[in-house]
Amino acid sequence: MDLDIIFLGTSGAVPTAHRAPAASLVRHGGERILVDCGEGTQRQLLRSGFGLADVDLVLLTHFHADHTLGLPGMLKTFALRGRDAPLTVVGPPGLYGFMEYLKRLFGRLTFPVDWVELQPGDPIVRDHYRIEPVITDHGVSSVGYALCEPMRPGQFDVEAAVALGVPSGPLFGKLQHGQPVTLDNGTTVAPEQVVGEARPGRRIVFTGDTRPSPTVLAAAAGADVLVHEATFVDEEAARAAETGHSTAAQAASLARDAAVSLLALTHLSTRHTARQVREEAQAIFPETVVPRDFDVIGVPFRERGLPQLIRARDRDLEAAELPETEPVPGP
Repeated sequence: MDLDIIFLGTSGAVPTAHRAPAASLVRHGGERILVDCGEGTQRQLLRSGFGLADVDLVLLTHFHADHTLGLPGMLKTFALRGRDAPLTVVGPPGLYGFMEYLKRLFGRLTFPVDWVELQPGDPIVRDHYRIEPVITDHGVSSVGYALCEPMRPGQFDVEAAVALGVPSGPLFGKLQHGQPVTLDNGTTVAPEQVVGEARPGRRIVFTGDTRPSPTVLAAAAGADVLVHEATFVDEEAARAAETGHSTAAQAASLARDAAVSLLALTHLSTRHTARQVREEAQAIFPETVVPRDFDVIGVPFRERGLPQLIRARDRDLEAAELPETEPVPGP
């Protein structure tokens, strides 16, 4: 099952000509999961080439404007298009009050919306994954999210099964799913004779805005991808702590301690270039990338390789729609 992350908005509170406010799209098989919905997210979805109408689940990390202003417009667009498929919107405590406010903006919808106020320890369980809330430290009601797949059956050894006399067909499937089978000659073949050790599913963690947090560290342990904010660089560590944010160095230290496979830094301030952020982080954790809007991280199963950043210019997007240079730091 394919799994990737499309970065729709990688700026901090202030958008730039090249970076929109916070939003990321996770594609898990046929499902589309939107993490945060900053201003202009629906247009970013359209520009991304992945489309707008297929969003199934929205995860809000907190209710600050740079993470939510795009939601009422996107809901209204869905209604104007005649959408009838249900949508689930998840957020931390306070979501129900936020929902009542939003209703004044988008009015009547043509589709049902399930508003889910997520509590710590109360995951959302889907057929092939679950969403676990992660307590974060932003000074307001906030939460991160870990998308976690279950353990998978081990690799099936076809040669070993044939050598034991198991005929190709349905019995292979039973063995791979942990069921012993009895052959026509009365011999019983156990799954452990032909199936390797169970293999881990994939794990992606989104922090939203947060100071360095032990709960994020625990949630990110061994993750395939950690998407962590890096609003500041180390010289502004005091300002980061005051405003409930992290520096690139702090995010990199957390990624190193959590032994993640890849760290993706987002929520960049206009004060710093992507190069400054990347260099500070890579000095601590070399497996760090700083995505631009419309970049993609593909997340394969671990036996097939490591997560990889795919730049937007290497995909089939119009060159005129993409930035030529990194933004210049603001004052």
